[in-house]
Amino acid sequence: MPVKVWFSKEISPETILRLMDETGKTLPGRVAVKVHSGEKGNQNFLRPEFWAPVVEAVHGRVVECNTAYKGARNESGLHRELIAYHGWDRYFDVDLMDEEGPDLELPVENGKILGGNLVGSHLKNYDSMLVLAHFKGHPMGGYGGALKQLSIGCASTAGKCRIHSAGVTDKQTEVWKNVAPQEKFLEAMAEAAGSVVRYFGGNMLFVNVMKNLSVDCDCCAVAEDPCMRDVGVLVSTDPVAVDRACLDLIYKATDDPGQKHFLERVESRRGAHTIEAAAEIGYGSVDYELIEL
Repeated sequence: MPVKVWFSKEISPETILRLMDETGKTLPGRVAVKVHSGEKGNQNFLRPEFWAPVVEAVHGRVVECNTAYKGARNESGLHRELIAYHGWDRYFDVDLMDEEGPDLELPVENGKILGGNLVGSHLKNYDSMLVLAHFKGHPMGGYGGALKQLSIGCASTAGKCRIHSAGVTDKQTEVWKNVAPQEKFLEAMAEAAGSVVRYFGGNMLFVNVMKNLSVDCDCCAVAEDPCMRDVGVLVSTDPVAVDRACLDLIYKATDDPGQKHFLERVESRRGAHTIEAAAEIGYGSVDYELIEL
């Protein structure tokens, strides 16, 4: 049976909440709400005031992790300064999940690349997770959506190094000299994402917002402006299906003058392979039904 993905062309917190209600999914216990805090200088990330009503509705706590590349989000102190600068502190008590060690290592089932996935130690403090993703392009992964938020997004700094090197190193001093071949990097992302999905045992919900559609990620300090028109909001209980549905909507947007540029970024990095690898591992499906409201 196809997985249900709910879709609306209207982009607003109220629409997101309506689509979440349609899923019938309740997130129990302590809810982690994964967002992207936005790199310093980035103009495209979705702001805290946009997400605030959604976070409040699930009584969740916003969570983030530090990066593996040098910048304003690489160390907890600097990251917290940027969180305040971007206004997150005005709305939320943000939990940097890898601010304290040791990292939590999650088992990777049916994997070929990673022996385990290193995530922020605070992940163990939560019973469920709401993944709020800004769907856009990405300079390394081709695109960023739910699967990237689960993999790179939940990984600690060491975990990000492990994913980017396809298991070769957990060290920042070595990772960029050992960047994995593209196919292995994408498969490592798929494996890491799956470990988080299985950790929460189905207590998850995924929101992809197709707005500010740049070819660059929110992790880019210097990012291209959006090249495509906004598309809408998608919600599902399946991260694989929701990412596949987003890509399919991009392919259908043949009247958008920026479509070819966006797809060049996705296809040149083989972005869809992350989705294919995730489906092969078995924690999600590319067989979905899009329900437009």
